[in-house]
Amino acid sequence: MAATIVLDPLLSPDEADAVVALWHDFGSYGLYSNESPPAVFAPELAQRYDAAVNFVRTGGRFGRADEEPAMLAARTNYFRETYAYGSEVQAPGVENLLLHHERFLSAARELHGRPVIVPAIVYANMLLPGQELAVHTDVPEFRGANRKTTPQWLLVVMRHSALFEEWRMPIATGIAYFGGGRGGALAYYPEGAAGPAATYTPRHNTAAMLDTDTVFHGVDRVLGDDARLGDLRPGMRLHHDGAGQWSVRHGERVVATYDTDDLRYSVSWKAYCFADDDERAAWAQHSDDLTLETILERLVADLVARGRLPSADHGLSDASLGKLLIEEYVHFPAPAAV
Repeated sequence: MAATIVLDPLLSPDEADAVVALWHDFGSYGLYSNESPPAVFAPELAQRYDAAVNFVRTGGRFGRADEEPAMLAARTNYFRETYAYGSEVQAPGVENLLLHHERFLSAARELHGRPVIVPAIVYANMLLPGQELAVHTDVPEFRGANRKTTPQWLLVVMRHSALFEEWRMPIATGIAYFGGGRGGALAYYPEGAAGPAATYTPRHNTAAMLDTDTVFHGVDRVLGDDARLGDLRPGMRLHHDGAGQWSVRHGERVVATYDTDDLRYSVSWKAYCFADDDERAAWAQHSDDLTLETILERLVADLVARGRLPSADHGLSDASLGKLLIEEYVHFPAPAAV
């Protein structure tokens, strides 16, 4: 089982050009903070409460905690849109260009040592100058528990607790880079949270594949003028205005403008990796799904066994229980010296 696989180049030159055209033609990208489906448990907690709180508390990978929390939040509130989710395609053409591309499929087989690969999602991230991705692990999936049914922070807790491995869906993630942009290196921790960070410098038409549900990773700051970053507000969108020009807008009002090469653009590809067709069938037929009740019962029982709760009748609010779960199970890498 490979730790990290680099695909260089990922696509043919013509295919890479087609991805850039798709990126521009898609036209408009919303802020990641706008992607907050209603939570069925502890709705007071943001979907990625775990990573956000750690970033504000520590100041990110290099411990820059001296900025105002609002500015730190703006640094991680990047732009994202989904191109494909299962059979739902929002960006026609992405199916052959990326979703079902053989380079990704073969690398996924190698990453997990599992032969049956089912592409799941393709989404785009765009970071402005001065933005970064907080160190985190990605949102995993389990049979019966995914981001459509379960809070994202709770799914992360489930993975780090190791209490639900028999239901976990091993996922391969390929992070592909196109266009220019300066800075924004991929930082990841192949030896675990206590080990040193490794970095991958993005280059046009290359990709790195790893198990991002397990390996802590983030994106270092994109270089360039970040003077307007503090102007970001919920509801804003990034629009392609043609000829390689972009604008951040609040409704029709232009807040900031950028050249294409000011932006760090990446496309994330994710696929489920099954050991065999029987395992795939168990997932597809929902024959052994988790429920939210089962998830919480198992986690609370473990907290009681660890001495963190007096009993299953603990009396905590859902939000307080959620914070305790994150504190107990999700242990982030310590910031490095600048």
